[in-house]
Amino acid sequence: MRMRSTPLLVAIWCAAAATMNACDAGERYRAAAEATGGDPARGQAAIQTYGCDTCHVIPGVATAKSLVGPPLNAIAARTYVAGVVVNTPENMESWIQHPRAIDARTAMPDTGVTEIDARDITAYLYTLR
Repeated sequence: MRMRSTPLLVAIWCAAAATMNACDAGERYRAAAEATGGDPARGQAAIQTYGCDTCHVIPGVATAKSLVGPPLNAIAARTYVAGVVVNTPENMESWIQHPRAIDARTAMPDTGVTEIDARDITAYLYTLR
């Protein structure tokens, strides 16, 4: 009898864990959108459009597995952007658009990110806590 109930309990536990993760992700997306004024879903797509995935590991972006630049996991919880400016949505957007204006020695290229796309990319990055 005990053996039969175990798979059911495991299934219930897994369903509950998946629901909590989905709720947590939804809350992170809502909070990031509110903090930045951007759209995290559009930002996630823009990351590939601008090639950010070719240099960084970025959670949630399947193609972002490179270590040319630093991994961006938990970027929203970091104190500084690129180690030089305080991590605020405005500074993150500026860094994404014009990294060499902030740090002339950076290897990060200016990829022509538009203002709205920088806001959306920032919104997605702010979901990474």
